[in-house]
Amino acid sequence: MKLWDKGFSTDKKIDHFTVGNDRELDLVLAKYDVIASKAHAKMLGKIGLLTKEETQALCDELDQITKSIEEGNFIIEDSFEDMHSKIEYVLTEKLGDTGKKIHTARSRNDQVLVAMHLYLKNELSEIKEMTQSLFDLLLKLADQHKEVLLPGYTHLQIAMPSSFGLWFSAYAESLVDDLYFIDAAYKVADQNPLGSAAGYGSSFPIDRSFTTEEMGFGTMKYNVVAAQMGRGKVEKATAFGMSSIAATLSKMAMDICLYMSQNFNFISFPDELTTGSSIMPHKKNPDVFELVRGKCNKLQAVPNQLILITNNLPSGYHRDLQLVKEVIVPAIQDLKACLEILTFSLKEIKVNKGILEDPKYDYLFSVDTLNELVLGGMPFRDAYKKMGMEINAGNFTPKRDIKHTHEGSLGNLCLEEIRNKMK
Repeated sequence: MKLWDKGFSTDKKIDHFTVGNDRELDLVLAKYDVIASKAHAKMLGKIGLLTKEETQALCDELDQITKSIEEGNFIIEDSFEDMHSKIEYVLTEKLGDTGKKIHTARSRNDQVLVAMHLYLKNELSEIKEMTQSLFDLLLKLADQHKEVLLPGYTHLQIAMPSSFGLWFSAYAESLVDDLYFIDAAYKVADQNPLGSAAGYGSSFPIDRSFTTEEMGFGTMKYNVVAAQMGRGKVEKATAFGMSSIAATLSKMAMDICLYMSQNFNFISFPDELTTGSSIMPHKKNPDVFELVRGKCNKLQAVPNQLILITNNLPSGYHRDLQLVKEVIVPAIQDLKACLEILTFSLKEIKVNKGILEDPKYDYLFSVDTLNELVLGGMPFRDAYKKMGMEINAGNFTPKRDIKHTHEGSLGNLCLEEIRNKMK
């Protein structure tokens, strides 16, 4: 069954190629199509295109479909092109001519659009909650380990003293930046496109304000052509927000992989969070964090994938837009999995409290020792040259009792200020 069926069949190869994996992806989106269909049915009743009895019958049957989706019993057989055709078939099978009326004043185009908007709103909210949980954990770890120093690096060379307080809270504050993008994506998604039909509106006297309120959208996408042009654009906005979070997670995962190695030995995890080698019995590999790094690097390519699919399309609908679904839906699941596993694993992190006792880290304190000379009255450039000569001559004695007091330094982490930023 196809919503565009005119009584003749298409070649099976064409069917297979054009449908692709839409049925699998639509199982994720089906409940949102039902939400939109219910709002649409109520609107059709409100404007007199459905009777009160027909509206109620459609809403009751749509509730049953929702129940079957929630229980995992809803399937889209190969005989159906997508969720829309399956849902309409069920309604028609149960309600006869009343079921056939559900498609009045809408197109599959705005059905897909509104389902995707509802889906993305929900997923963005979940991503934000999961990011908040990771943020809270990072600030907790920052406070817990704020006195423990570790080397800071530039160019992967020993640079200046850092601390676990700085390290953990750096990633926490980076997540605040990432959520600015997520909030922006949510604002794009929070616009109702239903009523744009095939992209040029409808001659039926539909009430788009009613469906906007019924589905909980903040506003509608008023211009029907603009609504259709939002196909792909809302997914791109989401992808940019996700890629920002992914960049933060990937960088932290890379830090963790480095810091776990024996050459660094800054942190460790319980055996159950690491993996072994098939031939080397001593190995405790950071596979979880390597996979987070790899998945998050892939996620950073998603905006570009969507750009390449949509970039040269004129206004109006084109079948290319079907392909954005198979990019964004799996990407969302991957990001949520990375957020979940990173939060789960970091709860068990163990930090090495004696890292800087190793003499190879003495040069970390060269800047603080230099600054002490400047505070004593020596011009900075002279102090710099003096310190450089002592280091070259092997006469450097580090000043380890460092005192950093300015906002955001290792002695003044501003954790509450960062927490307020997130709020």
